Amino acid sequence: MDESSIRALEDLLDLERVALVEGDLGELNRLVPEKESLIDALNELSVMNSGDLVRVQQKVARNQALLSSAAEGIRAVAERMSELRRVRQEFSTYDATGQRNGYALRPQAKLEKRA
Repeated sequence: MDESSIRALEDLLDLERVALVEGDLGELNRLVPEKESLIDALNELSVMNSGDLVRVQQKVARNQALLSSAAEGIRAVAERMSELRRVRQEFSTYDATGQRNGYALRPQAKLEKRA
């Protein structure tokens, strides 16, 4: 891997960051094969300019933090949607002893129009 390949990896990591910030999952998916290829080539090197390595490592760490945050956000949304579905299906109260009582809600009645 020469300087141009290292620069290509840095540029790709910058594109990945933009996709992460914009939430563009399609673009992230599109970048994966090229990123893997460039990282594999980097791993095969025995000697490399430490300044280049530090820059690449910082960008990888930055993007990993963004990926982790995005995953946490997706999990939070999934949990919230699950809670909203549960609320639509059941009404819960607590009695004087603190015991939870759940009451299943029936589906919304649908009105049918007839001519």
